[in-house]
Amino acid sequence: MVTAATITELEPAQVGRPADDVVVVGGGVAGLACARALLDAGRGVRVLEARTLGSGASHGNCGTLTPSHAPPLAAPGTVMTALRWMLVPDAPLYIPPRLDPHLWRWLWRFALHCNVRDWRASAHAKHALLEDSRARIESWIARDGLQCEFTRSGEDYVFRDPRAFEHEMAEVPLLRELGIELELLDGAACEAGEPALKPGVAGAIRFSGDAALRPDHYVDELARVVRTHGGVIDEGRAFTGIERIDGGVRVQTSQGPLDARDVVVASGAWSPLLARVLGQRWLRGVIQPGKGYSITYDAPPMVPRRPLVLRDHSVCVTAWGNSYRLGSTMEFSGYDATLNPRRLAALERGAHAFLHEPVGPAVRERWCGWRPMCVDDVPLIGAVPGAPGVWLATGHGMMGVGMSAGTGQLLADLMTGRDPAIDPHPYRPARFA
Repeated sequence: MVTAATITELEPAQVGRPADDVVVVGGGVAGLACARALLDAGRGVRVLEARTLGSGASHGNCGTLTPSHAPPLAAPGTVMTALRWMLVPDAPLYIPPRLDPHLWRWLWRFALHCNVRDWRASAHAKHALLEDSRARIESWIARDGLQCEFTRSGEDYVFRDPRAFEHEMAEVPLLRELGIELELLDGAACEAGEPALKPGVAGAIRFSGDAALRPDHYVDELARVVRTHGGVIDEGRAFTGIERIDGGVRVQTSQGPLDARDVVVASGAWSPLLARVLGQRWLRGVIQPGKGYSITYDAPPMVPRRPLVLRDHSVCVTAWGNSYRLGSTMEFSGYDATLNPRRLAALERGAHAFLHEPVGPAVRERWCGWRPMCVDDVPLIGAVPGAPGVWLATGHGMMGVGMSAGTGQLLADLMTGRDPAIDPHPYRPARFA
């Protein structure tokens, strides 16, 4: 667990030269991607993970790499939809009624971003990072030999409700403006090309530029590459505090202190709990944990040919080898680790509405985990204001896997003074400080 502390100055007698170069806090997909990019840039890296690698949101997601998912959750109409669904416990977006001042302040700030101007700006920022990361992940796979079942699959948004299909058309002009390749399919064409679907499809949007991989294998392979290139990974070592020292920072951990030149905080949904540790109280109000669910099965005999998003129910369907997963939903219930059976059942109910074989013959895992949801749905990547040597790589929402390589490269570029591959301005933490 994270404990509260503040950044303090050490007396000269306590000062020593940093023994580590960069300490990365967080052994999820973002932290490991940052470590891999920093090693490639010539920096030394030690990764700290309080539990086991990939034990957070990196584990149970659907593994899609989707520049098509650029439009943010903070969109016009989202707040009213969430309020209507507060009394529907299995709704795709659910806020359980409860007294939580941090959540309600976050929701107020989130609501302020649900306008057309901010929606467009966030979409452009998300797309730049998703597009860079999609290409970069494929290059890493080729260069490092990552065995993670990567496929240039594309992805389909599928609709049974004609009204929902028509409503989705409002986003198409923005998607085309961003340069996202898409194809509109009528129901007959969609069913003809995807035998796994039941009759009655109203239409689909096909995104041929999207891809997919198996996320747990991707995390394992990133860890392998980090170790192969000289990085150190400490599992079961929690980050508990930070102090400034001459030439760097002293990182306090559950197994004693580490001195480093820089520290990268890539702690995902746990980032708000580090606000006081980092001396950055604003961070507590910027990110909320958004709980997602998934169910993994042995693969049924008939699985979709490419990942599907069943838009009427907001259910994502992916398959890798002999594994099959239903996932998604968004629940703002704090850090409640309860597996809610109603929300798991909603995943299966959505799949039953669309697919001939909606579930597999045996359940391997029922899972929930937290995504770091930022008030503008754009991640925080860059230097922490007023804290030399401290950097953030968090707030990726539902796009942690898809943004991982782009995040790692952008942070490595900023930390080494190189020209970044994409404009870093939209992701700067200072926009909230």
